Amino acid sequence: MRRIKLIVAYDGTKYSGWQVQNNADTIEGRLNTALSSICGEDIRVIGASRTDAGVHALGNIAVFDTESRIPAEKFAYALNARLPEDIVVQKSCEAAPDYHPRHCSTIKTYEYHILNRTFRLPQMRNNTFFCHYALDVEAMNEAAQYLVGEHDFKSFCSVNTQAETTVRTIYSIEVTGRSLSTAVPDSEDEDGGEKFDIDRGREIVIRVSGNGFLYNMVRIIAGTLMDVGCKRRTPLSVKEALDGCNRELAGPTAPPQGLTLIEIKHVGMN
Repeated sequence: MRRIKLIVAYDGTKYSGWQVQNNADTIEGRLNTALSSICGEDIRVIGASRTDAGVHALGNIAVFDTESRIPAEKFAYALNARLPEDIVVQKSCEAAPDYHPRHCSTIKTYEYHILNRTFRLPQMRNNTFFCHYALDVEAMNEAAQYLVGEHDFKSFCSVNTQAETTVRTIYSIEVTGRSLSTAVPDSEDEDGGEKFDIDRGREIVIRVSGNGFLYNMVRIIAGTLMDVGCKRRTPLSVKEALDGCNRELAGPTAPPQGLTLIEIKHVGMN
C-alpha cells in the first residue's frame, strides 16, 4: 500500500465546500471519483483543510492510499485529465505511510480579497468581496496587530464550533491595498470626445498566517477589520473583542468568495 500526496488548487464558487456531503458537489467528492476511476479501487482522500462552500485554494493538501503502481508524479496528470477545469492538481508525490496532513504541525496562510470601489467589476465577482465604502487600510492594519500571537479566539469563531480548544496562534497578519489603475482604463464618449474619469478603486488583501484556524475564523477577522476600515468600530475595539471571548463582540462573518487558502507548510518538512 502506498500513500500519495496531492497539492490541489480550486475555484470553490460552484462547490459546497471541500468535504463530501450527501447530494452535494464537493472538491473531495470530485477527487474521490476521479481517483477511484484511475486506480480501479475505492479511493477516499484525506484533506488538510476542509474549506467552506465558495472558498478557494491555491495549495490545499490531500493524501490517499492505493495499491496502484502508477508513478506518484503521474497522478497529477491523470487527475487533471479527468477533473473539471476549476479543480487542478498542482503536484503529486509519494508520502511516508504514516503521514497525515491534519496530524502534524503546520503554518497555514489565507488571504481575504476585497474589491473597494464605487461599482462592482464582473471579472472579480467570484474571488473578491465587493465593498463600496472607502476603507482605511492603515486603521485595519493597526487593528490586525492586536490579533498576532497566541490567544483565545472564541470571539472570532462560529458559535457552532466543535473544536476542543479555541486557542490558536497567529504568526502574522497584514492588510495591503493596490490600485486597479492598470486594470480599469479611462473611458470616453461614443464620439471619441472628452474622456471622463472612472473610479478605478483598489483591491485590499488581508493576509494571515497561523498554526490553525477555527471555523469561520478568517472570515470573522475579515468582517471585523472591514468594520474598522469603514469606521464602524475602532482599532482598539478589536483587542476588546479578543479579550472578551464572546462572539457578539466581534464583527460579521465576511462572505466566502473573498477567501483563498494560499498554502499549508508543514513545520520541519519541505
